[in-house]
Amino acid sequence: MFTAVIPARFASQRLPGKPLREIAGKPMVQWVHERAVASGARRVWIATDDPRIEAACRAFGANVQTTSPDHASGTDRIAEVARVQEWAPSDIVVNVQGDEPVLPPALIRQVAQLLESSPAAGVATLATPIRASEELLDPNVVKVVIGGQGLALYFSRAPIPWHRDGADDRGPTRFDGALRHLGLYAYRVDALEKLARLKPTVLERTEKLEQLRALENGIGIAVGIASELPGPGVDTEEDLRAVEEILLRKSAALT
Repeated sequence: MFTAVIPARFASQRLPGKPLREIAGKPMVQWVHERAVASGARRVWIATDDPRIEAACRAFGANVQTTSPDHASGTDRIAEVARVQEWAPSDIVVNVQGDEPVLPPALIRQVAQLLESSPAAGVATLATPIRASEELLDPNVVKVVIGGQGLALYFSRAPIPWHRDGADDRGPTRFDGALRHLGLYAYRVDALEKLARLKPTVLERTEKLEQLRALENGIGIAVGIASELPGPGVDTEEDLRAVEEILLRKSAALT
């Protein structure tokens, strides 16, 4: 059994008030909450420091934990919920990003089960194979390399692994072993609390990737291949419209 927590903050540079933006008649955070409930999580919580988000979430019946406005990341916000709720050190918590209203519930369940079956890891996450040079070379696509035990060796915005003999003047021609990291995490509560106490590390600051803090401090991260594609997240007005079209099509297919 696992718990899902959705960190939700009002501030967003590109899309202010993102959790409350309406998609097909519901605030986005409600769609995300429904995905988390459908995953089979034992508990689903929304963690926010904004009274507008809190009111909206309570209106559709969600469990809401008010958190400090000073948190630097969703990980810190979730760690506060774990402390307040006094969850056991071995409990598993999934961080469900609040801007993924079409995230398949199966992926939430998969990442929790992966951590449960990976005793050497304190964290688990998912990835998908990279199949195009543009994706491998894009610094906005986070790559991960895993070892023989299924644990992450490194995360980077750089094209890793780089096949020295598998590239020409136009770029890489081989992608075997190249994986795109998905921003979906499961934590054991003790690892979550440890991460929240640790300061940002050199590699984390260099790559601007928070997960490197875990690796630099000896916390194993299990990586699994996602059972299905995650669907688009929402960062812009264009993303909002695209996601709304997806949800309206799904709704029409059910009627």
